[in-house]
Amino acid sequence: MASVFMSPVSVSTNPRLQRIPSTSTSMFVSLASSDSRPPSEDLYLETTGDRSRKDRRRVVRLAWEKLVRWSRSWRSKTKTDDVLERTNKVVVLGGGSFGTAMAAHVADRKAQLEVHMLVRDPQVCQSINESKFNCKYLPKHKLPENVIATTDAKSALLGADYCLHAVPVQFTSSFLEDIADYVDPCLPFISLSKGLELNTLRMMSQIIPQALRNPRQPFVALSGPSFALELMNKLPTALVAASRDRRLANATQQLLASSHLRISTSSDVTGVEISGALKNVLAIAAGIVVGMNLGNNSMAALVAQGCSEIRWLATKMGAKPTTITGLSGTGDIMLTCFVNLSRNRTVGVRLGLGEKLDDILSSMNQVAEGVSTAGAVIALAQKYNVKMPVLTAVARIIDNELTPKKAVLELMSLPQVEEV
Repeated sequence: MASVFMSPVSVSTNPRLQRIPSTSTSMFVSLASSDSRPPSEDLYLETTGDRSRKDRRRVVRLAWEKLVRWSRSWRSKTKTDDVLERTNKVVVLGGGSFGTAMAAHVADRKAQLEVHMLVRDPQVCQSINESKFNCKYLPKHKLPENVIATTDAKSALLGADYCLHAVPVQFTSSFLEDIADYVDPCLPFISLSKGLELNTLRMMSQIIPQALRNPRQPFVALSGPSFALELMNKLPTALVAASRDRRLANATQQLLASSHLRISTSSDVTGVEISGALKNVLAIAAGIVVGMNLGNNSMAALVAQGCSEIRWLATKMGAKPTTITGLSGTGDIMLTCFVNLSRNRTVGVRLGLGEKLDDILSSMNQVAEGVSTAGAVIALAQKYNVKMPVLTAVARIIDNELTPKKAVLELMSLPQVEEV
C-alpha cells in the first residue's frame, strides 16, 4: 500500500499502471488498492455502490413527492375566494423604481386590472401614459398597457381595491395627510417602504393610520430581499406579507404571488418592519468596508455583528427571532450588504472612499433610507437599552462625528467579550 502515496514515477513500475496516463493520479490509487483484493470483492463493492446510489435516489425522490403532496394539501386547506379575480383596481402611491416595478408586476397578473400610479412629477406621468416608460426610473423597461399614471390623488384612489404604498418613509406622513380625504377607510394599504421616521421613531404601521386619521386602516408590510430591476426582469423573488389580520395577509399573497414571485405570510409586523429598517443602516457599514478595502474577514465579522445587533433590538421590541432570520431579516440583509445594486451600500462605499455625505446624496436620484434611519435606530437602542456598536458607529459617521477610519479603530478597540 506504500506505493499509493508515492509519486506517479515510482508507482508506474507496476505493469498494470504503466498502461495508464501519468496524469490520472486518482486512477493510480484505485488500481493500486485493487491489487490487494480478489475480483469477486471488486464486483461486490461495485454492486453495493450501485445499490447505495439507487437507494439515495429513491430517498430523494420520495422526499420530493412528499413535499409535492404537502404543497397540494396546503393549497386545498387554505383555498379562499380568488382575490385577483374580484380585484378591479389597484393604486400605487409613488413613482420610484420599486413602486414602478410593483405596478408592472400587478398589471401583468391580469390584463383587465386597472393599475393607477399616483406620481408627483408631471414629466414621469406623461412619459408613462404616452410611451409606457418611466423616463426617470427603470427607463429601459416598458410597462404594461393597463398601467396608468396620474398626479390627481382623487381619481387615482377612487374605487381602488388595494393600495401599494411606495413613498419614502420620511415623506409619508405629509404625503398622506394631503390626500387623506380621498382614502376609503377600508382600503388595505400594502407598505413597500422600509425605515423609521427620524423624529418620532415610528414605523410604517404607525405612520400610515395616524396620517390618515384612521387607527383601523387595514395594513400589510411587504418586505424581503428584492431589487426593483430584478423584479422587472421577472427573476425569481420571494417576499413576506405581514399583517395582524391573517385574512388580509393571505389576500395580499393571492394578489401578488406569481410564477416568479413567492409571497410568504406572517403576523409579526414589528419583526418584518424593524428588520427591514435596520438592514439599511447595516448596508451602509458594509459599503464602508468595501470602500476602505478592509477585506472579506472584516465584511463577514461586521455583518455577523450587525445581524446580532438587529436581533437584540428587534426581540426587545417584541419581534419573533424566527422573523429576524427569515426573508425580511437575514434575506434582506444578505442582499443589501453584498450586492452593488443597493443604494445604501453605495452610500457606504463612497463614504469609505472618502467622499462627503452631502456630495453623495446630492448626486443620487433615489432615497437611501439608511441615512435618515441611522439616527432613529440609535434613539431606539437607547430607549430599549440595547448596545449596538456597529450601527451606532454608522450613525456617528453620518453625523460627521467620526471618520470611517476612526470608527474602525474604535470598534476594534472595544473590550473582548463573550459572544451572545
